[in-house]
Amino acid sequence: MIGRLLGHVVAESPEGSLIIDVGGVGYDVLAPLGTLGRASREPDGRVAIFVHTAFRQDSLDLFGFASEHDRRVFRLLVAVPNVGPKTAILLLGGIPPAELASVVRNGDLARLGRVPGIGKKTAERLVLELKSKVAELQPPGEAPTPAAQVLGPGAADRVLLALTGMGFKPAVAQAAVRALGEIPADKPVSELIRDALAQLSR
Repeated sequence: MIGRLLGHVVAESPEGSLIIDVGGVGYDVLAPLGTLGRASREPDGRVAIFVHTAFRQDSLDLFGFASEHDRRVFRLLVAVPNVGPKTAILLLGGIPPAELASVVRNGDLARLGRVPGIGKKTAERLVLELKSKVAELQPPGEAPTPAAQVLGPGAADRVLLALTGMGFKPAVAQAAVRALGEIPADKPVSELIRDALAQLSR
């Protein structure tokens, strides 16, 4: 059972797949969006990733997280019926644990439904199953985070989802999206995300 890796990230895909070199061995790990930005690093550049090892009949899959708490939340998610590991990874990439606690507490089905792969029934099941475990979702030492408000349909929501997935606080991400002003209907989301990141770097 692999529980933690400490090594250099030698490859990263847009889908969240990381290859971590540990002593010359490359481990293929699937992680939520924004994990590398939140993970702790050694002075030599090595990154520490907490790992959940999943055994299946024909494969062994590794799922990586920036903290032990993130891994615990992942395990709570996959214990919910019809929520598989990859759906849980997408969920944690789109809604950080502190915000997820508020989303569940408030029964915000719309917010859950904006995560790819989560339909209405799955969102309802998540709220039902996790309502009694909100305290476990909340990162230790952090005050409850209010669920992000919807800024508008389409591109704005997708930019907000991407920013929170990168580790930015919902309020900070919302401010960056608002600073973009009126969003042209034909502007690519990738450009909007870059513009929002530019706002955050000012």
